[in-house]
Amino acid sequence: MLVLAFDTATPAVTAALHDGGRVFSEHTTIDARRHGELLIPTIEHVLDDAGAAPRDVTAIVAGSGPGPYTGLRVGLMTAQGLATTLGIPAYGICTLDAVAYGSGLAEPFLVATDARRKEVFWARYADMRTRLDGPFVDRPADVPVDGLPVVGAGAGLYAEILGESDAPPYPYAGALAALAAERLAQGTPLDPPRPIYLRRPDAVVPGAPKRVTA
Repeated sequence: MLVLAFDTATPAVTAALHDGGRVFSEHTTIDARRHGELLIPTIEHVLDDAGAAPRDVTAIVAGSGPGPYTGLRVGLMTAQGLATTLGIPAYGICTLDAVAYGSGLAEPFLVATDARRKEVFWARYADMRTRLDGPFVDRPADVPVDGLPVVGAGAGLYAEILGESDAPPYPYAGALAALAAERLAQGTPLDPPRPIYLRRPDAVVPGAPKRVTA
């Protein structure tokens, strides 16, 4: 097993390789505006660092969101393209699940990431592996925290509402790859690499021009 995992659903452009036992290599750049420019070089970096070639990869896993439309599309389209080229399967895992797994928490908690527009994407977990509810998109004040710890970048942005957290804020690819490798080893079915959209994209197709009357 050699899993190539990457995520572009947040400002973190992150990729990692996992052999089923450990993370071989991982690289992350925080840049919300350069997902398309950075992802392929990041993938090449982790392959070179591990001394691996694309043909050595046995599965590809991409973070499926929720996240902004443009960044999310970069990762999922790349996963589908690489899988087709290499003739290997591609899967998608909820980006919030990767944040949860990276937290290492064994008790109930919430994950919240930045959804822009003064909102957060969030989900509720029983532990680092088990999502109970979500994902949703809401204003921070409308997230039912109920005294639970909150991890993810959303907690950092709205600490006065959601509470501060020391857990990793982003879905780092090492955690995504480890979660995917664990599920694959257990025979747990994984979803296809399809985006989780919780609202419409900002860009829309223009409507027909209005008729001008004299």
